Amino acid sequence: MVPDVSTGSSTLGLINYLFSKGRRDEHTDPHIVAAWDMAGAPDPGRDPEATYTRLARRLDHHVDLRTRELGGRKPPQHVWHCPVRTAPGDRYLTDTEWAEVSRRVVAATGIAPDGDEKACRWIAVRHADDHIHILATTIRADGRRPRTNRDGWRAQRECRKIEAEFGLRRLKSGDLTAPRTPTGAERAKAERQGREQTAREWLREQAYAVAAAVRSIDEYFTVLRSLGIQVRPRIGPETGEVTGYSLAAPGDTTGGQPIWYGGSSLAPDLSYNRLCERLPTQDLFDRPQLVADPVEPWHRVETAIRHTHAALASGDDAMAQGHLDAFGDALHNLALATHGPHQVELRAAARAFNRARRSAIRADHQAASALRQAAKELAYATHDPGGLAIALIFAALHLARAAANWHEQRGHEQQAAAAEEAFRHLQAGYQQAGEPVLADLTRRAPRTVTVRRFEQDLRAALPDHADRILTDPAWPALTTTLARAETAGHNPRHLLAEVAAQRELDTAGQPAEVLNWRITVQPNKRAQAARSRSTRPATPAPQPTPTAVSERPTERSRHR
Repeated sequence: MVPDVSTGSSTLGLINYLFSKGRRDEHTDPHIVAAWDMAGAPDPGRDPEATYTRLARRLDHHVDLRTRELGGRKPPQHVWHCPVRTAPGDRYLTDTEWAEVSRRVVAATGIAPDGDEKACRWIAVRHADDHIHILATTIRADGRRPRTNRDGWRAQRECRKIEAEFGLRRLKSGDLTAPRTPTGAERAKAERQGREQTAREWLREQAYAVAAAVRSIDEYFTVLRSLGIQVRPRIGPETGEVTGYSLAAPGDTTGGQPIWYGGSSLAPDLSYNRLCERLPTQDLFDRPQLVADPVEPWHRVETAIRHTHAALASGDDAMAQGHLDAFGDALHNLALATHGPHQVELRAAARAFNRARRSAIRADHQAASALRQAAKELAYATHDPGGLAIALIFAALHLARAAANWHEQRGHEQQAAAAEEAFRHLQAGYQQAGEPVLADLTRRAPRTVTVRRFEQDLRAALPDHADRILTDPAWPALTTTLARAETAGHNPRHLLAEVAAQRELDTAGQPAEVLNWRITVQPNKRAQAARSRSTRPATPAPQPTPTAVSERPTERSRHR
């Protein structure tokens, strides 16, 4: 059951909408199911003599009194509106049940507390099977405004109780860190224009992707403008410094003027202050230079992801939350740097994880600076290293599952669900990219004598896991990877022990596959040594030792 609280300034305008046929004739039987006083609330849906204006006057009675006290000025945003919708698949609720739902919601949010005779006037209108609209005028009989602070959160909390009591689908509780959902008008506009996303959603995704790749706030604004997005900084009147910003999507206008969305209205962690916590106001980083090994950024991200696993298990929640936020950047840049059909799934994973990268726990961004910096280097990578990229996707999907468990242990229901959704997309992307590579590695398995030698190395290095690894379907592929690692200068026995120690293998369903990708990301020792020799400064030629001047130059000359 989903409540969605908003405010407005026109009681009559909202009544006209609630009792109309709707934008697409979806309002089949609009009628009042509950009110502050059913006898005093004329129902335009069931009473032929009732009119919209008459109902608006009854609701606005105390508003009009307060308006006269204010010298003809109406109180701002005095209309309170809260649609309440059941989840898809929930059972049909009767009018009586919806009436109980509405009374409990207005009581929980402070609109009409139980037993309060001077509470606000309100009505609940039903015009569809799966939802109602609660309308209230937020002026009490004593002229005061109701205490509706955190009303959206309180409505959600009450709906969780109603779901349990009514036997409805239990939805995830929020923690006031979710981004604002598009309004009905925004969704209708996107539908008319044939777009799958509203302007708000599109701007949010672009802002996240750009923030993941750039190195300063100035570059953030520059890249957004290069995408055709209008940027309007907010300047402090006293300091003259930027204190916030708004964005407008290309072509999204009303009356010829762009529709602006503040950074914090797109998502809490896209506000100017939150961006400044993880991005400097000016570019303080050196630009990525051409490196001898183009796969080095991929190695750095994989190493940083392994450290993130340790951060989640450290018990330091602020540090763990900082690593999860940086991991969100890594997902965006991983989708940017890879190529192939699996890129669609990686982008979907990055979008889903945006909800999992923030919670009520304040993130320690400094603790995750290594992962964030490595992720930004990945955004500038020009080389898709094939197997190494798949290994990185494999590591990312395991971290997404660990993030879901971490959030679930702390009661972050929405974040846990988002991390689990990201895991599913990463898993689908890995299967698309990884299965052909594993099949090719299996086809290239070395000779039997080499396989037997690797089996001996495996039993010596990992005696407790050897049987499970040898029966894993990915064992032939692992032998090919071991052969390549041996060619690259690694000792297979030592390497197996080393990569197995990175994280436990007891819970791995396919340990050979896990070891295969852990070995894939190991650096090429021979190539590193060759680069080290080629980049080592030349040793200057030894200078001859000065010869002592002979006391008998004539004899020396004669000897020559």
